[in-house]
Amino acid sequence: MVDRMTSAQAPGTTGAAPAPPAPHNPDLAIGAFTPNGPWTVDPDAMPWRFATGTEGDIDVLRTEAAALARRLVKPQHIPSVGRVLTVGLRLGSALVGWGIHDRGTPGSRAGLSRRLRPAFERLGPTYIKLGQIISSGEGIFPEELVEEFQLLRDRVPPERFATVRRTIEEELGRPLAEVFVSFDRIPIASASIAQVHAATLRTGERVVVKVQRRTVASMVRLDIASMSWIAPLLVGRIPVTALTNPPALVELFAETIVEELDFRLEAQNMLDIAAVFAGTGQRSVVVPRPHPELVTRRVLVMEHLHGFAWANAAGMRDAGIDTAAVLRSSLIAFLEGALLYGVFHGDLHGGNLLVQPDGTVALLDFGITGRLDEFRRQAFLRLEMGATTNNLTLQVEALRDLGALPGDSDVQAVIRDLGLDRPAVDPTTLTAEEMMAELREVTKALLGYGARLPKELMLFVKDMLFLNGAMASMAPDVDILGEVVAVATYFSERHGERIARDVGFDVLSAPIDLDGYRAALGFPDQTDSITFRDLQERRELIRRRLQHHSESQSRRSFLRAVYRLVRPDRG
Repeated sequence: MVDRMTSAQAPGTTGAAPAPPAPHNPDLAIGAFTPNGPWTVDPDAMPWRFATGTEGDIDVLRTEAAALARRLVKPQHIPSVGRVLTVGLRLGSALVGWGIHDRGTPGSRAGLSRRLRPAFERLGPTYIKLGQIISSGEGIFPEELVEEFQLLRDRVPPERFATVRRTIEEELGRPLAEVFVSFDRIPIASASIAQVHAATLRTGERVVVKVQRRTVASMVRLDIASMSWIAPLLVGRIPVTALTNPPALVELFAETIVEELDFRLEAQNMLDIAAVFAGTGQRSVVVPRPHPELVTRRVLVMEHLHGFAWANAAGMRDAGIDTAAVLRSSLIAFLEGALLYGVFHGDLHGGNLLVQPDGTVALLDFGITGRLDEFRRQAFLRLEMGATTNNLTLQVEALRDLGALPGDSDVQAVIRDLGLDRPAVDPTTLTAEEMMAELREVTKALLGYGARLPKELMLFVKDMLFLNGAMASMAPDVDILGEVVAVATYFSERHGERIARDVGFDVLSAPIDLDGYRAALGFPDQTDSITFRDLQERRELIRRRLQHHSESQSRRSFLRAVYRLVRPDRG
């Protein structure tokens, strides 16, 4: 959920003032929380973690959610005919309009995106949530689609307060006034799955209350079944990235949203990620404390945190905050969680991050969390170590083990067929036709190998692309290559022995090879320094060249069509 709990946006409140917190809560030993919290986290004393009084209940709930997602996307699952017709009509109308007015024009993808977004809006919360996931996938989904679907983040009307009250009272089993001395009727944020209200507990703590929409659970089940029925029909019919085809996207969506429907799982995600940060000694990122008792399937009460909106880099700098350091520490914390513990926040975007006055980052909204078993965690670690040392074999082996390539793939053949072992080429030296030909060849080769983008890899890549894009405002003049060296050095010095055990070689003695990073950024020469401004200038040059190529192709297509009309005997 897009949550913007900034001080400036929090509504005014009435009622008892919060009780002064005890200095430096003892729960800091088990989690990366704020120093002076409103209560102390004791996982063993949180009844919502033991719904049936059995140890491991949370893991059972998570397993059941995953099983439900798999059932809903099975091809033989028969969806509601009425819902399929409604979805088909909405999406079909968008595709027909695009086919008549936009297809084959320079603005083809932008036109399709503009038509799909209102269709998703009219289809309700499930499709709005899908659009929001797409909107945070910069670099994975087409740019036009991402930009258009970003409008869905703020266009979900809140439920009536009477409905919110009823949900809370049903879930907590008592009247609202018995729990809260004040409750802000106007939500801080309203998203597809839930909305967030500020409130003050009877015990005096200022909190945030996340309340699930009443009909969203049943609608999600209905819509996933419909999506899985329709998605195969869209393959090859809409211009989306080949490796994120509609059926794969529906599968990913089902796995994430079904788990989001139980806020007990989200609260446990908060505890798990806070524990990961504490385990690495990471105190640059903090997690809000879930309430010890006030957590149910549809209601989540948590600590209320404040700070600068992530996009307000200028305000941070005016307050004396080193935004480049904030970005670096956020990246390190994210990588430590994924590579060393196999747990990471799966939906990083500007609405889920606040920067507190002391420069620490408050991480919000834990509905989507990446979880890796030990085999895949080590594969992620090998992937990153392979990138740092420019070891192509290690990287492709890791991608195979992550499920991006079939398990029987010939690693050296993949490297050869994709041309990964060829000298890197500066993309600005290629014509638009040459760039398009390269892209087609790589895509063809990947599809030939049965490549795909599994859930955890997509979440990881999406988060990395978000952090990379944040350099535009947080650290536009910082040397990217220098940052790579700094982060790699940090990992080798702080976690070198553990990484060596996991990947099977001594990372302390392995030289950092930046040639792979230079090539990936489009600077294959021996450039010593690359800033984000340099990168943006190069990307803009390539974008203009490709746009010109697209416009030329469209003009030629139009002229051919006219020629056929006036000289059908020469068609």
